[in-house]
Amino acid sequence: MKTKLSEAIESLKKGDIIVYPTDTQFAFGADIFNNDSIKKIFKIKNRFYNNPLPIAVEKYDDIKKYAYENKYVEKICNHFLPGKLTIILYKKNNISDILTSGNAKIAIRIPNNEIALELLRIFGPLTITSANVHGKKPEDRIINIYSQFKENIGCYLDYKILKNDPSTIVDLTYKKPLIIREGSISLNDILAVI
Repeated sequence: MKTKLSEAIESLKKGDIIVYPTDTQFAFGADIFNNDSIKKIFKIKNRFYNNPLPIAVEKYDDIKKYAYENKYVEKICNHFLPGKLTIILYKKNNISDILTSGNAKIAIRIPNNEIALELLRIFGPLTITSANVHGKKPEDRIINIYSQFKENIGCYLDYKILKNDPSTIVDLTYKKPLIIREGSISLNDILAVI
């Protein structure tokens, strides 16, 4: 089941979906600029189109390419990213409305996983949504994900068992950070750095 990074890159270039490891769970990855690929993720996850998909980028400078900054972003990113934090910002016009379900905001992560970061460095930004059917518990082994999705996925990047702890999601578009989902990083942790 081990697959080389180059095969994952080729799958992404063809518009396929891949499964790749992050610092929290295995994720479905698709080219964020390929609307057909984005639609495939909604379909295989059985996810409604009104539920936006987050994206993963390699580094802080990439965030500025796809979202507008504010006074909190740099401090929070420098302290917590790469890591188990997803930040919500206002998106720039180069981000598809399909990806964000027509919302003006986008959720962005920098996962702390060497395979994910190398993939993002070589290919560019990807979707980062748990590799499961929407509403079901994510699997922690690639073999279990394969048994569910089989050939619907272009490439599976194997990795060790991944714990199913989700990232903290914080919306930075308000006067003060707003926690949407608390994971291992708390609101107090975030407030302490701003």
